[in-house]
Amino acid sequence: MLWSQSFIATLKEAPQEAESASHQLMLRAGLVRMLMAGVYSYLPLGLKALNNIETIIRQEMNSCAAAEVLLPALQPLDLWLKSGRDKDIGEVMVRFTDRRGRKICLGPTHEEVITELVRTQVSSYKQLPLILYQIQVKFRDEIRPRFGVVRACEFIMKDAYSFDQDDAGLENSYQAMHAAYGRIFSRCGLKILTVSADPGVMGGKVSHEFMVATASGEDIVLVCPKCKGSFAFHEGGLDSCPGCKVELDKVNAMEIGHIFQLGTKYSLALGANFLDAQGKLKPIIMGCYGIGVSRLIAAIIEQNNDAAGIIWPKEISPYKMIILPLDLGQAKIMEKAKSIYGQLNSLGIEALLDDRDERAGVKFKDADLLGIPLQLVIGKDALKNNTLELKIRRNNERFIAGEEEILAKTREILNG
Repeated sequence: MLWSQSFIATLKEAPQEAESASHQLMLRAGLVRMLMAGVYSYLPLGLKALNNIETIIRQEMNSCAAAEVLLPALQPLDLWLKSGRDKDIGEVMVRFTDRRGRKICLGPTHEEVITELVRTQVSSYKQLPLILYQIQVKFRDEIRPRFGVVRACEFIMKDAYSFDQDDAGLENSYQAMHAAYGRIFSRCGLKILTVSADPGVMGGKVSHEFMVATASGEDIVLVCPKCKGSFAFHEGGLDSCPGCKVELDKVNAMEIGHIFQLGTKYSLALGANFLDAQGKLKPIIMGCYGIGVSRLIAAIIEQNNDAAGIIWPKEISPYKMIILPLDLGQAKIMEKAKSIYGQLNSLGIEALLDDRDERAGVKFKDADLLGIPLQLVIGKDALKNNTLELKIRRNNERFIAGEEEILAKTREILNG
């Protein structure tokens, strides 16, 4: 893609309302723009990163034999009255009455809706176990949206739901999802802290949170400096590591995922039952598994940045390489840039070609800000010595060589 066709709007300075590093960089790099407090438009670079995250999630969910669905954002309030969670959610839920007089809400989560769907479609033990998931927009009337997309009123989540005959089946589903989350976050370039957590209004007895250590995190996790074990923080609770007996460090963290063993909380409330092998009617045993998809972009940036800008992990980056022709006054430099751009496309390597007639310093600063993993500089040496310069954004390592060697090095880095 050419820069001139990509709707990229970088900023030299972060707006004053941007509090966290990720919020500042998402605005400065042109990933998002705020429409109103807690509501953001995704620009092309931000959407490409979001799509790459969703691709990873789909691959890992599908590897667990989970089937993707798409559930309505509009939900009848009656379902929430049956589960009793209308009062638990309270004013965070966006509610209205339509022109037919129906009481409706914009879904803050989808446990009730998925349970109702399964209630009408699953009736026998032969249809279990079952795991369904979706990637869907959620709505919450946050009284104080903060940190950009981290605490927003409209956001994207992956929510999965498991349906089993018994507790042993639920445990198998839960462990499969737990392992899948580890793979997802690793592929996203994140270092995760996992802690046992209070299920809260979701219900059930067992739950785990997946946290990212960040200075702007609103939660606190206790971390053992010796064994690196992580524990939930409670006032007057744990003072030292149970295994190492050393004092625990308090770490600010952001929640990006949460999984729950729900048991029969929703199946009993909504009548989701099945007939077992003996013909006995039983409630379906459920689990649910959430990931804040739009939060993941912020979390990735929080752990992958420096003073110059974002440093995207390879699988998440909107592009794998940015091509920087430096003197557009010389037609042969742009010809060389377009030739390499075409070769990269033929190799399946997505590249952004900065075709702006800007000073070299502007292009270099914007390239670092955008954080694309590889930068290919095409200057006068490309004509004089027939050499190109390849820079790795993460460590600033540089390689100067001929075109064939640079392309070979590019493939080696991206496939490594």
